[in-house]
Amino acid sequence: MVKKWLRLGISEKSDASIADLSVAFCNIVCYIRKSYCNYRREIRLVTNNEEFEKILENIDENGPEPQEEPQRQYYFIKKTRALVKKMSEELGRPLIASTVTFGCQMNARDSEKLIGILEKIGYVMTEDEHADFVIYNTCTVRENANQRVYGRLGALNSMKKKNPHMLIGLCGCMMQEPEVVEKLKKSYRFVDLIFGTHNIFKFAELIYTRLISDRMVIDIWKDTTQIVEELPVERKYPFKSGVNIMFGCNNFCSYCIVPYVRGRERSREPKDIIREIEKLVADGVVEVMLLGQNVNSYGKNLEQPMTFAALLREVEKVEGLKRIRFMTSHPKDLSDELIEVMKESKKICPHFHLPLQSGSSDILKKMNRHYTKERYLELVRKLREALPDISLTTDIIVGFPGETEEDFQETMEVVKEVQYDSAFTFIYSKRTGTPAAVMENQIPDDVVKDRFDRLLAEVQEISRERCARFEGQTMDVLVEDVNDHDPSLVTGRLTNNLLVHFKGTEDLIGRIVDVHLDECRGFYYMGTMVSE
Repeated sequence: MVKKWLRLGISEKSDASIADLSVAFCNIVCYIRKSYCNYRREIRLVTNNEEFEKILENIDENGPEPQEEPQRQYYFIKKTRALVKKMSEELGRPLIASTVTFGCQMNARDSEKLIGILEKIGYVMTEDEHADFVIYNTCTVRENANQRVYGRLGALNSMKKKNPHMLIGLCGCMMQEPEVVEKLKKSYRFVDLIFGTHNIFKFAELIYTRLISDRMVIDIWKDTTQIVEELPVERKYPFKSGVNIMFGCNNFCSYCIVPYVRGRERSREPKDIIREIEKLVADGVVEVMLLGQNVNSYGKNLEQPMTFAALLREVEKVEGLKRIRFMTSHPKDLSDELIEVMKESKKICPHFHLPLQSGSSDILKKMNRHYTKERYLELVRKLREALPDISLTTDIIVGFPGETEEDFQETMEVVKEVQYDSAFTFIYSKRTGTPAAVMENQIPDDVVKDRFDRLLAEVQEISRERCARFEGQTMDVLVEDVNDHDPSLVTGRLTNNLLVHFKGTEDLIGRIVDVHLDECRGFYYMGTMVSE
């Protein structure tokens, strides 16, 4: 048994090298740590787990497959659990799984769903890719994201040769590109499971299909209107959580692949959103992040349309919830109603991510953004008038086709006028299948790099100055973790999303405490807790 434990993730037939044993030891540590975390979590979740197990008890795994969701997935969770249990018994150890996430907050939330299902069918999670099941949740916003995945797959192939029963899965946005799937079928035949963004809820069913066969399973949907509720989710943090309020995007910005891989907009019913948040709060969550490709357009496709502002009013009513965040907003849909709701709210954090992309109205038109430089600045003015201390962040693209030096200077002028707290700056990435990819006047790399460097320097200087304006104040901090570099410190976030490090102990994690902001150090604060 000891030998088998030392060979977590290593084939029984392989000779364990020092490196193999080192990895195995890491897996053991991860397993023990995970088991402890599970124990602490189950103290809070025993009721939920019992409820789920009761659902499974009432399912006849030898009966016909249910056609309705989520009952169909419960059926496959139970059937897959039996297969995983049998494999585990044969190996004399638990099966280990690892989920690797690329991309945005939407992908991170999707990965929590993957982990929830994996744990329910019997896998023990690890952060180490030397595992029995490794799944990559992919991003395709930029070309280099695709190349990263291909590079990592090569390493996984080597691992799989040492661990013949290892499974490799790929899902997410990158899998929605037909040419990617064809490449995987031709050059990466060792991959076991491929699915996209629209059918992530079928994860248990797809695993089952692969386990009872000896072939690559591919299940890609072109689009969907379906939203499946009440599936297992395993949160990364016990005290905060993302909550999907909608999926897909209808904007079709000329540079963006997202509408093609995430599909058209579809909003969740408000009652389902509120019910999920209420359950999260009952489980110890104090902060939620409402997620969507464009939250400002929430509710337009509902049978009974509802604005995002109206949804926020309902979320505000949830007792026990302390903080509300949201991401991402499109300027073209930012309403006066939303600004007013934020002004009145006691729970919505004074942080607004408002992507600019370009300060040139000409470039914005080519980007199909549906607003002008002047309209954008008017929105900023309204936000600052309503919420003087609001933290504004943004996204900016440099080097869009046809961008002149004059266009770039307009972007710089907006950056200087708005005074962003921080900005995500990107070099334009050509994505095949988007209108921008075939536009004339693609910008030379050396010109783009020069502009990018100038923009980054300006953004960083402004951000440092903006960050320092709270120095000497006492503010609420949600404690998130023990500091990575100094275990005597804990790390938390202000309502405006700035990081704060201060003396504290692990038991503070998940609590909101008052912290005096002693010193600003560029993009974060050192502070002192003044009360609990």
